[in-house]
Amino acid sequence: MANVSIARRYARALLDAAGAHADDVRQQLESLWATLSANDELLDVMRNPAYSRTQRQGVVEGLLKASGGMHMALNNLLKLLTDRNRLGHLGDIARIYGELVDVKVGRIRGKVHSAAPLATEQLNALEKSLEALTQADVVLEAQLDPSLLGGLTAQVGGVMYDGSLRNQLNQLGRTLKAQR
Repeated sequence: MANVSIARRYARALLDAAGAHADDVRQQLESLWATLSANDELLDVMRNPAYSRTQRQGVVEGLLKASGGMHMALNNLLKLLTDRNRLGHLGDIARIYGELVDVKVGRIRGKVHSAAPLATEQLNALEKSLEALTQADVVLEAQLDPSLLGGLTAQVGGVMYDGSLRNQLNQLGRTLKAQR
């Protein structure tokens, strides 16, 4: 719990510092975290207390140079995390920061599960339909679910929309039983 509260404080401070560029900073931070989490050696340098602050500073400086330029607020955050030996919290900071930015810009993220891959047009149409229902900008992540017979399910925020074939057949069965 302490790790999350620490990450939340840094994420809120980054949101304040990023200002109108919050969404750009979110993309840069997510990209940076994806790069770091894909490299075990870099993760070890971030988390292992055996590495000195100077070694960590060198790694962060190298990352900043290799990135080709990040927003100043993100540069400052990385340097601050290095100085305070808190680089190990970067993954939680990235996740919480993304959530805070989504709230700030009125965006809801969700997942859609389907039996077959969805075409881009289908996914876009589904996002538009869900935007009309939720009155918010919806961004969906598509995932295959072989347990579905057909149709799809979508979870947006805390709401589950079930358009699966199994659910439709169950509803038809309940309707037929009620008509007896």
